[in-house]
Amino acid sequence: MVQEHGWRRRSVLGAAIGGATLPFLGTARAADKPPVKIGWLVALTGANSSPGIGFNRGIAFATQVLNEAGGIGGRQIEIVTRDTQGDPTKAVNAALEVVSQQRVEFLLGPTNSGESLATEPVTARYKVPSLLYSVVDSLVDIRRYPYYFRQLPSNTQWTEAAQNYVLKVLKAQKVGVIGDATGYGTATLQLAASEFKKAGGDVVYTALIDPNATDATAEMQKAKQAGAEALLVWSDSAGLNARIMNARGGIGWDAPMIGHPAMGTGIVKNLLKQPSYWGKVYIVGYRSTSFDAGGQLPARTQDFLKLVGDKVKLSDTTLWWVACGYDSVNLIKWAIDHGGSSEPAAVKRAWESLTSYPGIFGDYGYSATNHNGYPTAEVVMNAADSFKNGAYSLAPGY
Repeated sequence: MVQEHGWRRRSVLGAAIGGATLPFLGTARAADKPPVKIGWLVALTGANSSPGIGFNRGIAFATQVLNEAGGIGGRQIEIVTRDTQGDPTKAVNAALEVVSQQRVEFLLGPTNSGESLATEPVTARYKVPSLLYSVVDSLVDIRRYPYYFRQLPSNTQWTEAAQNYVLKVLKAQKVGVIGDATGYGTATLQLAASEFKKAGGDVVYTALIDPNATDATAEMQKAKQAGAEALLVWSDSAGLNARIMNARGGIGWDAPMIGHPAMGTGIVKNLLKQPSYWGKVYIVGYRSTSFDAGGQLPARTQDFLKLVGDKVKLSDTTLWWVACGYDSVNLIKWAIDHGGSSEPAAVKRAWESLTSYPGIFGDYGYSATNHNGYPTAEVVMNAADSFKNGAYSLAPGY
């Protein structure tokens, strides 16, 4: 269990900042010990690579900081990265290679739920403690996948935040629901449409769009003609999200777009035909990376940005992706430190004892009966066009 006191204020930064300011003492010991090997399954290329690039920057930065401070118990951290390209088949092959041949002790990713749906059943038998970067609810199943823990919110947390914003703040009753043609997009479209109807709303149009589609004008015209007052959009493809916004603006339509955080990445901004097309785009976000009314980020996040300095590029990604990646490596360190070992059973027990861990991205907590670690209260909606170095202002209505 995390003790609060002064350590909470320093958060996970405490070990990193403290270690970085002390003389380096771990080199000789680390040379005599095997590294802590962490498998990292990530789409670094392809249409769905935007989140992976951001997460990867945070993982790389945390690894550098901790290794310079002596690693974990005198062991250096080694990240075994495999680019899945957003392809479930490539993800399965990569997952099997890192767990069976590379013999990694931990697994991070994949960064797309469609890939996780494919990899999880084949890697679960290896009992490798894993932190999920995927949101589809069924991926966390303590009985089937006892060594998997989710670091992000679940899909239900995301869709509920978006749905509540549409119904309670925007006062829109008729929506179009759009997903990309991946496992994630298909599952989320079905969930979002079903839950919106249960809440009393009307889904007047649905569409799955190939992430590589070059134009979304036809879909926007159909949604408009169907009477949609707002669009729920669920895709982690920055390119596709930009093309949807361009198509919406191109037909002179200003219906609000609400949904996936990737609609707010800096890459989207650079792909828009007009800056105004980013208006009325509201994305799932987090209090940890949201500016308050005075334009300030939470103190813990400010400390993290001071540590990062100019070492991590934030202008084309989202801060929470970087922060989440940073937290992942530190959550592994915490588990080894508190569990006394990197053995799977010890790590599992350690994580299941974790309450209110003060990460940069959020305050994680797990238990023996709950491997979903992100608190719903920290999930908010952001205005995409308020983007500044990866962070955002709260959407109107908060």
